[in-house]
Amino acid sequence: MAPIQSRIDSPAEPSRWIGLALALAVPLLGLALVVADTAPVRLLRNAVFDQYQRWSPREQVDVPVRVIDIDEASLARLGQWPWPRNRLAELVERLHQANAAAIALDILLAESDRSSPRAMAELWPLSNDLRSGLMRLPDHDDLLAATLEKSPSVLGFALQQSDSLKAGSAKPANPLDPVPFRFVNSGENPALRVPVFDSAIKALPRFEAVAQGYGSLNFIADRDGIVRKVPLVMRLGDQIVPALVGEILRVAQGQRNYLLKSSGPATGLTEIRIGSVVIPTTPAGEMWMHYAADSPGLRLPAWQVLDGSANRSLLEGHVVIVGSSAQGLMDLRFSPQGEIIPGVEIHAQALQQILSGQFLVRPGAATPLEAIAILLGGCIVALATIQLGAIRAALVTGLTLTILLAAGWIAFAEHALLVDTVTPSLILAATFACGSLYHHYASERKQRWIRDVFSRYVSPNRVNYLVDHPGSVSLGGKVQECSFVFTDLADFTALMETIDPREAVDMLNGYLDELIAIAFSFEGTLDRIVGDSVVILFSAPIPQADHRARALACAQAMDRFAHEYATGLASRGVRFGKTRIGIHAGEVFVGNVGGRTIFDYRALGDPINTASRLESVNKHLGTTLCASEAVVGESAPDNALPVGRLVLKGKTQAIEVFEIVPERELPQRAPRRQYRDAFALLAGADTSSAMAAFKTLATAYPEDPLAILHHRRLAEGAVDDLIILTEK
Repeated sequence: MAPIQSRIDSPAEPSRWIGLALALAVPLLGLALVVADTAPVRLLRNAVFDQYQRWSPREQVDVPVRVIDIDEASLARLGQWPWPRNRLAELVERLHQANAAAIALDILLAESDRSSPRAMAELWPLSNDLRSGLMRLPDHDDLLAATLEKSPSVLGFALQQSDSLKAGSAKPANPLDPVPFRFVNSGENPALRVPVFDSAIKALPRFEAVAQGYGSLNFIADRDGIVRKVPLVMRLGDQIVPALVGEILRVAQGQRNYLLKSSGPATGLTEIRIGSVVIPTTPAGEMWMHYAADSPGLRLPAWQVLDGSANRSLLEGHVVIVGSSAQGLMDLRFSPQGEIIPGVEIHAQALQQILSGQFLVRPGAATPLEAIAILLGGCIVALATIQLGAIRAALVTGLTLTILLAAGWIAFAEHALLVDTVTPSLILAATFACGSLYHHYASERKQRWIRDVFSRYVSPNRVNYLVDHPGSVSLGGKVQECSFVFTDLADFTALMETIDPREAVDMLNGYLDELIAIAFSFEGTLDRIVGDSVVILFSAPIPQADHRARALACAQAMDRFAHEYATGLASRGVRFGKTRIGIHAGEVFVGNVGGRTIFDYRALGDPINTASRLESVNKHLGTTLCASEAVVGESAPDNALPVGRLVLKGKTQAIEVFEIVPERELPQRAPRRQYRDAFALLAGADTSSAMAAFKTLATAYPEDPLAILHHRRLAEGAVDDLIILTEK
């Protein structure tokens, strides 16, 4: 039968007005997404602002802010956390004596000190005299309360959201009472826009009663876990409550009031005034964070304050926050700069921004400006791509994108304004792509034909071969000898049932992507992907004289990657499964199969089934890589160990099979020479000698699957190396 040649007929020249309409549809769709503030737009916008911060972190300015760090060194010197409250009292006392302007504890003091003498007296089995003596000692919580009362102290509480609040039916909250702060509204009440919580984990009443400041310790991270904004006010039920940062500023200035300025309930907050400090906010009362590069001078180890070695000038007149950077205390957050930083440092950096006046602001006109950029730029780009040639259209588009991207960067770097011009730029780039595709479709029929043909191929070597041999685009092929690598991932279906399917698919995509990349690095051809299995073809479409060696090297590289990938996931508690690999070579039909609608470049023949069976044999043998004698040949690599003559399922003829032992397993395996000597006895039907040899190896190397296999077979009556498999 003559081969069927696929061709793409050229339609009548379409109208440019249709092309213009199609091109303009892209910015209109993008405009709708931006105005609706959809999740993908927010995600991209956050990524843009994060990159800006990496390129231009906040400039360090000397302001009186200090973190008293309960770091690893302090824990090593003074003991594990939690410290006794009398030690905290001593720390606060020393800070007060150093004339700190405000002393904030980024620590939740919600429970009594279990190391207090009274608590110990009730816990330990003591004589009455000893118990009475302990009861007369000062209580640690009383000591801390007394110290807090005479200091400019600020404590924290943690707000919580119950399931009923998340579902939209909040319970009445237990308000803070009494409170040392007061809120005054300028304009409409903005309470409806700020984050809402319905319960709080409070400090002990004795501490609440004496603290001069009392603020929330909460951060509200974005969905990716990054803290980009710090809330300054929140709601506990119907009660407006401040954040720790605001309370530090209020206490340091000796103020009582917060002034909340709003343009109306629909627009939310615009700024918060605390004494002489004015802080621009989002409508929800949040402050955008502009993180500085790491500043070791910001932190002062707690042990230096306690032993008196800290320089008094580093504390006098400063607002200080006591918190921890120790990893074991788990107060760690993600920053836009791609770093993990302590929560106390976020508080400190927020204070640095406020006191230095270095605010990041997303202006209210940002979204309208972005919408105008999309509409105006979309019209320019759409007209250019439809009316002009490819080069001139690209120049116009490039100039438009350059202006947009430069404007966004200048707004950030020079004026600290958060205006997203990257999203409009991507929409304009998509408009250019859409218009260009239509333009090419209308005027460059041959290029459209080549693109359509290329879309039918996957592997780079196939595409290169097609470019060099355009006459090969036809149904049919030829018979030739090829090598195959067949991989399969064990237990992936079970993994899908235990974790979020999206997370499982992401893991699988990363796994398959790297496997295929490895195959391409050895100039292999992707034959097919079936679920979590991959079939790689060597010696087609371009013949490769060394295709067996390439297949062996590729399979071992895949095995190394798969093991490292699974090990990395196992360290995170995810059992990804083991990758089993079969390698075989033989004559197959290679070429294009399909019809006029679509081509599929495939290899067809029994050697592919044999490679699949060899992959399955690994499960029976306890191995990872199995290769046939057709691949290993006479020049077998040193790590190729004979398994035996296997009759695979559905076959009648036995084939010689070898295990390709991964290098990582060699220390746990029997010495290769001893194994080969024992196998030679088995292959020679010297069963008694083979039994003794394999018993010795199985005893000495209980993790060697082949030694265990042959020892078991001999014990069950095997007389040679012939293995007949009845199960896949």
